[in-house]
This record gives sequence, structure tokens and C-alpha cells, in this order.
Amino acid sequence: MARTTPEIPNASMADIAFLLLTFFLVTTTMPNTRGLYIQLPPPPEAQPPEDVQIKEKNLFKVQVNSFDNVLVEGEPWMGSERELTDRIKEFILNYGRDPLSSDSPKDAIVSYKTDRGTSYKKFIQMLDAMQAAYYEIYAERAGVTTERWREIASDPDLEINPQLKEIYNKGRGVRPDGTIEIPLALSIAEPTKVGG
Repeated sequence: MARTTPEIPNASMADIAFLLLTFFLVTTTMPNTRGLYIQLPPPPEAQPPEDVQIKEKNLFKVQVNSFDNVLVEGEPWMGSERELTDRIKEFILNYGRDPLSSDSPKDAIVSYKTDRGTSYKKFIQMLDAMQAAYYEIYAERAGVTTERWREIASDPDLEINPQLKEIYNKGRGVRPDGTIEIPLALSIAEPTKVGG
């Protein structure tokens, strides 16, 4: 008589594996430390439509096409991101000295428009250069380094920490009535569909 080998019952192994997988998926948290720190506008239904008239000289335009070619103020741009940052700072801090540039930092708007085919790398490089202009202005006014300003601006305790809030308000020029002398006026337009 032949002996049969006893088998281990494994019918419920798949159920156990599925339950363990579900448990780990539900209980695991993924830290999200990367991303763009951009404050989004309120939903369209929350704000009434406004017809805002902006003087052309108060608008600094940066455009990137689907081949990652850059236009600054309608002219091809071959300079570096550092040069772009410096040019935007000059535009923002013009205070009406140059009649062809912005009237004041409060009126200055940096407009950024891309194409659907623009690479993510180029999009981020240009956005970083534009934000750097504002961050450098704020850091200089607050008497801190640009790196320290970035830490302060992204600190989750900014609203409840009086020292951080004071530095932040000094950098942006927040007045007692709540108006901001140098608002971060960076307009990111809807991309065109030419290259995508």
C-alpha cells in the first residue's frame, strides 16, 4: 500500500495575504515633502468676476513654447535663470523710475505662460527663477538669507509663531491695515494647446 504525503491546507493563505496587504495599505502613511508651494485662487463661484484693467508697463511677460524656447517681454531669451531673476527684481523694484517699467511693486505683475508641450524641467526652472526674485526681495527686506526666507515662508507654524510672522510681515511689507507693499504677484496662465 502506497503512503500518501499529507498536504498542508493552504486555501486560506490568499485570504490572509490579502488581509495583511489591506492592513498595511490602510495604516501606512506616505510623507509628502516634495511639490510646488503655490497658493491656489478660490474657486470661480466664490469670487465675483472682475474686469481689471492692467497697464501694459506693469506686466512682465515670460513665455515658454513647446520646444522650451523662452520669450521675455516678447524677445527671445538666451540668458540664464539668474539673469532672469535679476531682471524681474529690477522690474518689481522700479518704483516708477523707468517710465517703461512698473509703477510700483504693488502694481507689478509677473505673467508666466507655457505650452502643453513645455517640459516639466523647463517649467520648474522658469518658475523657480520668477519666485526667486520675490524671495530675494523679501529676504533682503527682512534681513535674512534667501534660504532662511524659504524656510520661514513654508513653515507650518508661521501663523502661530510670532517671531516668524514678524519676519514674514517685514519682508513682504505688511502694513497694520493688512495691505501688502510687495505682494507675490505671479500669474500663471492656462497653457496653450499648440504643442500638446
